[in-house]
Amino acid sequence: MRLSIGGTAIASGLLWGCAILFIQLINLADPGYGANLLALSRSVYPWFHSTQHMTSVLIGTADGLIDGAIAGALFAWLYNMMLDLNSIEQIFKRRHS
Repeated sequence: MRLSIGGTAIASGLLWGCAILFIQLINLADPGYGANLLALSRSVYPWFHSTQHMTSVLIGTADGLIDGAIAGALFAWLYNMMLDLNSIEQIFKRRHS
C-alpha cells in the first residue's frame, strides 16, 4: 500500500508545527519548560529565536509546519520508492523461477 505524499506531508507538518506551538506556549507561562528543545530549534532554524514574544511563537510554528511537511513528503516518497523497488524485485524473481 502506497502512502499519499501530500497527505503525509500535511499530517507531518501539522504534527510538528503543533508540537512546537504547544511547547512554546507552555514556555511562555513557565520559562524553564522545553528550554532544551527550543535551544535545539534555535540551532536548526537560524532565524528562530526562542524569546518570550508571540512573534517568536509564530515563527517557530511556521518553521515547524514547513520542516515537518518537507520531512513527511520525503519520508512518503522514500517509502513509495522502496515499495516500487520491492515490486520490481518480485517481478524478476517470478520471471526467473
